[in-house]
Amino acid sequence: MTASPSPLEYFVESMDCATCVRKVEGMVGGLPGATDIRASFSKQTLQLTLDETQTPRSTLENNMKAMGYAPSPLVKPGSATGLQPAPVQSRPWYASGQGKLVLVSGLLLALAFVFSFIEPKFSVYGYIAATLLGTWPLLKKAVASARFGDPFSINMLVSLAALGAVLIGQAAEGAVVVFFFAVGELLEGVAAGKARAGIQALAALTPKTALLLEGKQTREVPADSLQIGHQVQIRPGARVPADGRIVRGTSSLDDSPVTGESIPVLKTVGDQVFAGSINTDGVLSVEVEKTASDNTIARIIHMVEEAEGSKAPTARFIDRFSRVYTPGVVAVSTLVAVVPPLLMGGEWHTWLYKGIALLLIGCPCALVLSVPAAITSGVSAGARRGLLIKGGAALETLGNVKTVAFDKTGTLTAGKPTVTDIVGMDVERTEVLRLAAAVESGSNHPLAQAITREAKNQNVNLPEITDAQALPGKAVTATVEGRALSVVSPRHAASLTTLDATLQTQVDTFESQGRTTVLLMESQRVLGLIAMRDEPRPDARAAIAELKAMGIRAVMLTGDNARTGQAIAADLGLEVQAELLPEDKLRAIADLHAHGGVAMVGDGINDAPALAQSDVGIAMGGGTDVALETADAALLREQVVGVPELIALSRATMSNIRLNIAFALGLKAIFLVTTLLGYTNLWMAILADTGATAIVTANALRLLGWKPRATVQTGRVDAVQTPVRA
Repeated sequence: MTASPSPLEYFVESMDCATCVRKVEGMVGGLPGATDIRASFSKQTLQLTLDETQTPRSTLENNMKAMGYAPSPLVKPGSATGLQPAPVQSRPWYASGQGKLVLVSGLLLALAFVFSFIEPKFSVYGYIAATLLGTWPLLKKAVASARFGDPFSINMLVSLAALGAVLIGQAAEGAVVVFFFAVGELLEGVAAGKARAGIQALAALTPKTALLLEGKQTREVPADSLQIGHQVQIRPGARVPADGRIVRGTSSLDDSPVTGESIPVLKTVGDQVFAGSINTDGVLSVEVEKTASDNTIARIIHMVEEAEGSKAPTARFIDRFSRVYTPGVVAVSTLVAVVPPLLMGGEWHTWLYKGIALLLIGCPCALVLSVPAAITSGVSAGARRGLLIKGGAALETLGNVKTVAFDKTGTLTAGKPTVTDIVGMDVERTEVLRLAAAVESGSNHPLAQAITREAKNQNVNLPEITDAQALPGKAVTATVEGRALSVVSPRHAASLTTLDATLQTQVDTFESQGRTTVLLMESQRVLGLIAMRDEPRPDARAAIAELKAMGIRAVMLTGDNARTGQAIAADLGLEVQAELLPEDKLRAIADLHAHGGVAMVGDGINDAPALAQSDVGIAMGGGTDVALETADAALLREQVVGVPELIALSRATMSNIRLNIAFALGLKAIFLVTTLLGYTNLWMAILADTGATAIVTANALRLLGWKPRATVQTGRVDAVQTPVRA
């Protein structure tokens, strides 16, 4: 019987950067029988499915070890052994393999330097020993990379340069070369660890245990054992163990660990809570709506992992460039070392020295690191502030958008409309509400929920319905007490029958006041109308103003009637296209594309096609799962000001990347010229590479401390203090 492919998961020591991930994935991807390969440097894990009849797992593990990555199998819960994976403890830098190499080679280098004053001829042996010790692991990695299809790796360049320095009698400089390179790799690993730390810390936010409610008693259970429908008790000072909704109690919750919202939010029955949030005062009973593997924190971590695999266009270009650039460096270095002595009578020692220096100057470490380091830092900085970005491509595109298109209900507005007026046409107002609420009782649309909520507030008993059906953007129909009823938009009603002049005037009046109106109809007869109003979000005006200040056009795309849309748009200060069906929104976005990149912001199922059609789709935090899955970015805080914050983060990241690339290439160009002219030596050449790598990494890490501009923050506060008139 043929064994089925095995799902495997490893913790991979030293796989601590985006370049490392690409090396591992490239090697594993070349193994017969290896599929579903997913590597993550934020967790330093490798997941894959392996057909061991084609490639034994020992081959996979030996290949990784040969490349310098130590794999440790992780045993998942529920596996044959039933064991939990032991948590991987981060070690201090000096306890890591790279740290030990730096310390030992540094010690040999120091001893050789001391002997140069005591007995110079013995110091040479110390320098040679330090060079060989530092080069040996690099050479092993270089040979392994060559076996797996990458003959011109950075390790190969440094190995050739260091050994070449020894062969031409420059052992001291060779020792310094490998020491500085080892220090550079150590710094890169430490810096990458800092970039990962913020995301890894998210996993620790969810408490390990929860108080499960069983009747009036509570029982402590593992938090990851909670299932949808369970009710848990959350006491003051405790963290929320799972995503859910409050079913009893009122309290302020500190959502800052999850959404970045700095001010505790007062929540009560019906409000959503996030796993990891801190309950500050009251006792809450919460019904679990998401399992541990699907809660907000798990989704944040998953989105950051997706971001690692989704390269920005600039990163893809750098990858393509480096595949040509590195062999080119080897070729140019060889020509510099060989051509002048052979054809121009130059001294072999001098030109060999310059060729070796060019190998070091040409190392693309800083260049290759410049984009993924900045992208990782940018995505991590956003995640800590409730701005989730699914990939490098989305992060780069955000900074280039020329237009932001907003849905209205639930995006620019709070998505919680309230009934303001009920008018009966030869029918009692209570009867209009009763029948309309019955028709809408099966719908989750905000307008439908407003009507059913009003019926509940007035203690209206709703009759049973059958044959319920929704026509998006037009009507909801159902059979109520044997009558075929529908709740329709005035526009759709006008296509079915001629509206009475008095009724039309009433509709026009409500809509001019920014209220949305629906009609209750039986066949072609209008039984009554219901007007509702959905207030704009408090920060919407400030967010639109900030977008304009950034040179970005803001447009509202809504299925609501033109008068209501224009009334709200005028208050918020943006353009509007109203009375749009879902397919109309797609055409509107296509038209907006003529003016440049378009970002679409929405929260509902009807927004999903438009989110997918735009260059970047942004889902509001309170949106549906469909919108969140379709979007390229998401705002955990239900605040419009998150949109300009996303764009500002993108621009800051791209500015960081451009600076990194310019610095990496500029420094190499300077040292290329000075080396050919004889002004710089091998010591300076390796500093050009290691120094550039350290500076590029440090510059990328600056993004971890990114904060929105003061104007955005001020705008938010002002917006909260100044209600928007509807």
